[in-house]
Amino acid sequence: MRLHFKVMGGRCIRPTPEELENFGSPDFTIYNAGQFPCNRYTHYMTSSTSIDLNLKRCEMVILGSQYAGEMKKGLFSVMHYLMPKKGVLSLHSGCNMGKEGDVTLFFGLSGTGKTTLSTDHNRYLIGDDEHCWSANGISNIEGGCYAKCIDLSKDKEPDIFNAIKFGTVLENVVFEEHPREVDYSDKSVTENTRASYPIEYISNAKIPCVGPHPRNIILLACDAFGVLPPVSKLTMAQTMYHFISGYTALVAGTEDGIKEPKATFSACFGAAFIMLHPTKYAAMLAEKMKKYGTSAWLVNTGWSGGSYGVGQRMKLSYTRKIIDAIHNGSLLNANYTQTHIFSLQIPDEVEGVPAKILQPENMWSDKNAYMETLQKLAKLFKSNFENFSSYKVGDEKLMEEILAAGPQ
Repeated sequence: MRLHFKVMGGRCIRPTPEELENFGSPDFTIYNAGQFPCNRYTHYMTSSTSIDLNLKRCEMVILGSQYAGEMKKGLFSVMHYLMPKKGVLSLHSGCNMGKEGDVTLFFGLSGTGKTTLSTDHNRYLIGDDEHCWSANGISNIEGGCYAKCIDLSKDKEPDIFNAIKFGTVLENVVFEEHPREVDYSDKSVTENTRASYPIEYISNAKIPCVGPHPRNIILLACDAFGVLPPVSKLTMAQTMYHFISGYTALVAGTEDGIKEPKATFSACFGAAFIMLHPTKYAAMLAEKMKKYGTSAWLVNTGWSGGSYGVGQRMKLSYTRKIIDAIHNGSLLNANYTQTHIFSLQIPDEVEGVPAKILQPENMWSDKNAYMETLQKLAKLFKSNFENFSSYKVGDEKLMEEILAAGPQ
């Protein structure tokens, strides 16, 4: 329980001494019994673990779980219920801001690079996971970060590496007991090794963690099929289609028991957290993007030149160059080519990135296999979107455009 307290103390926004003096009664109460199990013979109970939310009483009860993240995830679900009722859009996203005040949101599921890419030493970090978009702009819900640290190195991810110091909680890592040196390449416990630290441990964090309305939205996908382009510019309808779809691939290190990649769809890139229908959040996102002139991009941090096991994972250095081109505005004026099936707009060139890899087909030696895999992924998208096709996002015209924006 001390670990849970430490993790949440570093993840929540910490009140000042003055705020604590006038704290009063809590708005929400968490009862965490740790490994003490629930009664699995209770009606509808399927295991010795249960996490229960009572929105009327503003309480959460956790039984039979030693995972400290249950508290964070539970509160995030509460925010997904409360915020839209106030006209505020809750988002499962990372966020950073340039020195000129330009804000970018990074949507993505576990393993897509949300924390890594939002933590950029050339930009101010607003947050890595949970945000709200209101009439005043963007604000972080949390006061800390939760970074993967498998194969972490100072060269590849200096900001996260330097954030690991006294006060940081490391999970599932292996270290030498006497020198207390962590071997970040060791995955003998699990590939899902983590570091939880207060956001101020990032040297260029923006405190307080707020910013103006986003200029760019980046939807991250770790495509294990290797057919999505490294970057493509999205129309409004395409943005809504891919936001509602929430595609990525579960790969080793993102979910317990995952050894091979598996395509998955998580609505709004956070199906586990959202409390309302996904189209409610999509409609709010579309309205805000139109109002504030936000551009959107789809970035594949997954495989190139073949599916998982054949192709290669996209180099982080190339992805960072792509993100830089989005931020400096050069991609807005680029020449684009439209892809097959998904009708995505791919830039002809990105500074610092080999032009060949921008077109996924170029990287496949077997072109027939590429087309078969592309069509396979398209079928998965279509099948998933059947869950939403009868609902409306905004006006009827927009919904028709969204349905047409998917793979054909």
